[in-house]
Amino acid sequence: MHGWHFQSVDLRQRSGVLVELHASGAIFMGCTFENGVEDLLRGRGALIFPALPHLPFNPYRGHLYSGVELFEGIATGEYESVPDAAIYHWSLQTRPALNSTLATAMHDHAITDALYDFLDQLPHPVVGVMGGHAAARGSEQYAQAAKLGWALTQSGFLVATGGGPGAMEGANLGAYLSTYDAETLERALLTLGEVPGFRPSVTKWARAAFKVVEAYPEGAPSLGIPTWFYGHEPPNIFASKIAKYFTNALREAILLERSRGGTVFLPGAAGTVQEVFQDACENYYAAEGAVAPMVLVGRKYWEVEVPVMPLLTTLAQGRPMEDFLFLVDSVEEACAVLAG
Repeated sequence: MHGWHFQSVDLRQRSGVLVELHASGAIFMGCTFENGVEDLLRGRGALIFPALPHLPFNPYRGHLYSGVELFEGIATGEYESVPDAAIYHWSLQTRPALNSTLATAMHDHAITDALYDFLDQLPHPVVGVMGGHAAARGSEQYAQAAKLGWALTQSGFLVATGGGPGAMEGANLGAYLSTYDAETLERALLTLGEVPGFRPSVTKWARAAFKVVEAYPEGAPSLGIPTWFYGHEPPNIFASKIAKYFTNALREAILLERSRGGTVFLPGAAGTVQEVFQDACENYYAAEGAVAPMVLVGRKYWEVEVPVMPLLTTLAQGRPMEDFLFLVDSVEEACAVLAG
């Protein structure tokens, strides 16, 4: 078993096979064994990471999250009692002790592993959609994000977002409803507009989203990559796969790195601006052929209100990224740029 890696696997029915194999060099993370087998394997040279007690999450989980899992119990209870909230409150109360540091690090490693497995099996290129959390349901900005997600998915892309509320939720919503017609999306936007934001009640905000999913259960896949670092912002449930991290920097880097089909930047505040320049830095130093398109939506916003574009244009001069930098005025143009 040298080099074998077992992660969160129940091995109680495999004892007979395990004791016959050479264990040296094998790694077991959070696995379950029959009595005596764990000590036997460790004695033969296996590396075994034990189950960590008193945690509201599995640090060795072998798959991504879903909205149903993170919001389990929301139909009858309050958000404060669901797993997502419990994990966030644990992260706030935990001091940087060895067990908590190990638990969060192993969890984020497991999520990355599961995310790469998911993405490596996809036939579709991934397009990242970045935007602020402040876009309220019922607003034009939210509707534009939804229409962008709808159009990108219809064009054969997998939409990936930061997984939170606002424009991120809008893009995941549009991607999810891309299996339906545009009128269905409009109806869903009206339903969600009855609960514009997650304040003052995350519970009502989440229930409105589940109401849409229940009405239209055959949605398309998309990806959300949120973080408990911003745990006061709940994840949106329209992403069919949710890779939620404790470490925000890791989450941001992976989201931009794996958006190889390009990244669309909708108007946003400091977090979105940070992502713009993080992506720009990667493109600036990327080898020719490895640059991914950057599409900024909103000419007035990115040239005047938050004048990012002039600096990007200056940085890009004479480099491969110069031909991959776009400023457009509509989500339709953004989709056309990436699809073309």
